[in-house]
Amino acid sequence: MQNFKKQILITGFALFSMFFGAGNLILPPFLGKNAADMWFWVTIGFFITAVFIPILGILAHARLQGTMYDFGKKVSPIFSLVYCLIVYAISIALPAPRTASVTHEMAIQPYFEINSLITSTIYFILVFSFVMNRSKILNLIGRFLTPLIVLILLSVIFIGIFSSNSIISPSIFNTPIIDGLLEGYQTFDAIGAVVIGGVLVISMNFNTNTSFEAKKELITKSGFVAGLGLLIIYAGLIYNGALFGSFFGDKASRTEVLSGLSTKTLGNIGTTFLSILVALACFTTAVGIITGTADYFKGIFKNNQKAYTITALVGCLLGIVVGQFDVHYIINIALPALMFIYPITIVLILLNLLPEKLATPTLFRTVVIVAFIFSIPDFLQFIIDKKHLSGVQELIPLAKHHLGWVLPALLTFIIVSFLEKRIKI
Repeated sequence: MQNFKKQILITGFALFSMFFGAGNLILPPFLGKNAADMWFWVTIGFFITAVFIPILGILAHARLQGTMYDFGKKVSPIFSLVYCLIVYAISIALPAPRTASVTHEMAIQPYFEINSLITSTIYFILVFSFVMNRSKILNLIGRFLTPLIVLILLSVIFIGIFSSNSIISPSIFNTPIIDGLLEGYQTFDAIGAVVIGGVLVISMNFNTNTSFEAKKELITKSGFVAGLGLLIIYAGLIYNGALFGSFFGDKASRTEVLSGLSTKTLGNIGTTFLSILVALACFTTAVGIITGTADYFKGIFKNNQKAYTITALVGCLLGIVVGQFDVHYIINIALPALMFIYPITIVLILLNLLPEKLATPTLFRTVVIVAFIFSIPDFLQFIIDKKHLSGVQELIPLAKHHLGWVLPALLTFIIVSFLEKRIKI
């Protein structure tokens, strides 16, 4: 029993480390600054998409015991292949370059007068060399980075809570839960759960005699451990952003707010130390994303090493080009892609949690298709003038809040489930 509890904690911390991306740290304090006195409601929204859905993704993987391909194969094999390709393309085009941008803004720009293009070029040359050599040094560094960053962040959170005498300002948000929910998209953690959750679950050193139910219990309880850890860090940073929000100007960036919080609580030395740790953690994340994507394409082309090298090279070149832009710009250009892929990802996670007798191919296909169709206006509003979509948004419930897919997908699920049950009866 004692050994099982130890396994839960070890697995829980492993899951926590997987989701605890350094780039994600810049999101909660800035969100808290804008949420101000509505910080609690924003935290709920952020928790749904940045913690709850990703943990459900891990639980779905524990149930499937498969790969990302298995997540969508009930829709169709072609759909699943295309879905995997899109997810990997998004991963190397957005979250990977964002790590270079965060590194430049937190660890380079405050101390050196270096152009961001130079930073992203050197950064991804190093990433490419590590990806090609598959160094184990990063895994070793990663074991120490997460605990150190967590320790510093907990210090920031608790010192901030007990030292701030500020009066929290009024919020600038009209729909705080929705704003928190959409900001949670930017963590990319639901996608992360689908991409590497299966690898993590399968690679666990289970005893050959361990039953399916025992594995499921371990993953479930470990998920709660990881989720609790993420909630504490995210809620603490959001609350501190609200507490110290009045110290930052309207034009303060996400990285400036995080750095400012650490300076006010830990001083300049603490901020410098945090910046270095975040930069190193960002680097390990970038190497992991590029390596994972290159491995996937290598597998598609029957373990062809050229496919691995070309994918790694393309990923790093994309990183240089996109990574030179500031974090705010990358977050903005990521929105259309997230509005397109996140609804499908969330639906696939939820459907894969259903009992086998309910999760029929027909149910998968119809719900995913409906979610995709009704998410198109959310995607298009970042491409074309919003005026052209006003009529459509009036017709679709929650469309104005970028959640027009939710009710149609839910209704489709209920109707198809009911009809299939009637037919079987």
